[in-house]
Amino acid sequence: MRKATGTVLTYIVLAVCAFISLFPYLWAILTSLKPENEVFSPHFLSLPSHLEWSNYAYVFHTTGMARYLLNTFIVAVANVMGQFVFASMAAYGFARFDFRGKNTIFMMYLSTLMIPNIVTLIPLFIMMKYLGWINTYYALIAPTVLGTPVSIFLLRQFFMTIPAEIEEAARIDGAGVVRVFLQVILPLSKPILATLAIITFVSSWNNFLWPLIVTNTDSMKLVSVGVASFQFQIGAEWNYMMAASTIALLPLLILFVFFQRRIIESIQLTGLK
Repeated sequence: MRKATGTVLTYIVLAVCAFISLFPYLWAILTSLKPENEVFSPHFLSLPSHLEWSNYAYVFHTTGMARYLLNTFIVAVANVMGQFVFASMAAYGFARFDFRGKNTIFMMYLSTLMIPNIVTLIPLFIMMKYLGWINTYYALIAPTVLGTPVSIFLLRQFFMTIPAEIEEAARIDGAGVVRVFLQVILPLSKPILATLAIITFVSSWNNFLWPLIVTNTDSMKLVSVGVASFQFQIGAEWNYMMAASTIALLPLLILFVFFQRRIIESIQLTGLK
């Protein structure tokens, strides 16, 4: 009886916490489907009298939302691929190769996490200006595509948990460094790669300040900047605003649904089954 009571209380607490976490999303979705005269109803989570799908049509008709989503998707996918290529190779080097100053170089690179991103905005902007990349995909992608300290750290820590005996067995069979990396290490690292992909994709999708600085036309805006511009355009029409926010949020929810199993697997740091 004591165990059952504890289990029930645990589920009640978890249910309350889950509701608190989901409440803003529920309110946004319900508001996006309400007519304008029902937005400020006394009950926040009251259902609309009818589903006003025209709110979403209005957002796409009055803004370049389709273009914003396309731009954001291109930038996010490019950043994910860059992390896979460059961060994984750097992390493998730090995890497996021995060379002079390896730990010092890694710690110096990791120490850049202590530098606020706002400090590097002006130098990066000047660099993009001299390269002629302002208002282009190059400026949106280049600062993060070569790998970030967080991604290299995550991959390095995971690679170090893979038993070296697996690589030695592959080398005995005649595999070189590149083949071991591509056919042994990366296939065993699918959980952490999936987690890194989600982290990078979400970070790129939600990025606001840097795209705001380096883009100056609607055709190059990302969805975060586009939603903010739309807010200034329509003011306090919250049904349209929540429709735009829901459109921006939906790809992230779909991504999480497809990769949530990989996120759970990433905490199981193992190389042998």
